[in-house]
Amino acid sequence: MLRHSFAFGWLARTTIFAALVCQGLWSARGAGPDSPTFNGITADSELYRQVVDRAIAFLETKSQAPDGGYAKQAGPGVTAVVTTGILRNGRSPNDPLVARSLKFLESFVQPDGGIYQPGTLYQNYETCLAMMCFSAANRGGRYDKLLKDAERFLKGEQWDERKGHDRSSPSYGGAGYGRHKRPDLSNTQFFIEALRAAGNGPDDPAIQKALVFVSRCQNLESEHNTTGLAALNPDGGFYYTAAAGGESQAGKLPNGGLRSYGSMTYAGLKSMIYAGVGPDDPRVKAAVAWIKKYYGLDSNPGIGSAGLYYYYHTFAKALDALGQDVIEDQQGVKHHWRRELLHELARRQRPDGSWVNDDSRWLEGDPSLVTGYALLSLAYCRPQVAGDKAR
Repeated sequence: MLRHSFAFGWLARTTIFAALVCQGLWSARGAGPDSPTFNGITADSELYRQVVDRAIAFLETKSQAPDGGYAKQAGPGVTAVVTTGILRNGRSPNDPLVARSLKFLESFVQPDGGIYQPGTLYQNYETCLAMMCFSAANRGGRYDKLLKDAERFLKGEQWDERKGHDRSSPSYGGAGYGRHKRPDLSNTQFFIEALRAAGNGPDDPAIQKALVFVSRCQNLESEHNTTGLAALNPDGGFYYTAAAGGESQAGKLPNGGLRSYGSMTYAGLKSMIYAGVGPDDPRVKAAVAWIKKYYGLDSNPGIGSAGLYYYYHTFAKALDALGQDVIEDQQGVKHHWRRELLHELARRQRPDGSWVNDDSRWLEGDPSLVTGYALLSLAYCRPQVAGDKAR
């Protein structure tokens, strides 16, 4: 499958290149990552548009159910991810493809303000994803009340004094799945992002509480993290949770330390930036140093192929939030990460326009969810051409 995808990606890029040469839109001096525009277009902008168009065509013709849902057996979360990805790549909320999904998601709005499937254990997770989607679709205040009600619900789910956890608790400030009875960094990053999308700034008390939890999931011992876990593996990366004794999806070191891994490190970095932590803060510096050491797109550093597309979208969001278009790795190699991610996703796109992970852990065997993740990633990869506004 991987070999087939590579061959297809090479053929697609070759075809695009040939077409642009014939149109006079490409020259040797435009081949680098800082390529100038020609008649308002570059090879990368054409590649971006073709990859996105093929992905949306797959979703429209082969994935969306008549009622607007995607992978409905998994609840509304997948539909929220996919629809947000479509919106962030330029489709309007009034586009029929998007409008059907928004109507589908509205059917999950509950009397308590949450947006979730009744009886689910993932109320926080589903509400966060739906909030990000409705925020992206909000025009003229259409979803203002819905978002305000959902925000109130989310803040009521946070692990804080109202749930019997003061600042000394390793669970303090976090958000999590219902069945695990403890918060985790994955849910907490979505919690912060959803509140931010709804208009809350770094000074929001709920975001500052969440920052306490995020900081304790970093392998960096400081006044922000005195759990004892960080001292066992002080590499600056992040793990899944510091609550309930701590856990990492990458496993433990022989001394009991929790291994850092890619998707959580980018999630932690992004969350700290959204919570107002500046570039000179030791927490940000340590996370960036870890990223430079393990920079790569061939795997989710620390856990291989598992959660690869989840990794891609946290990678893109975090580096965009960091405000650096070029990352210099530990070997001194400079990476234009937006361009590299665009080409990696183009290489991995399947002939029908979708993406899927051969490693199906965390639902990444589902093409709708993975295509949604890919679109979220691509929203940060669109090459700027003449006349574009700044990102």
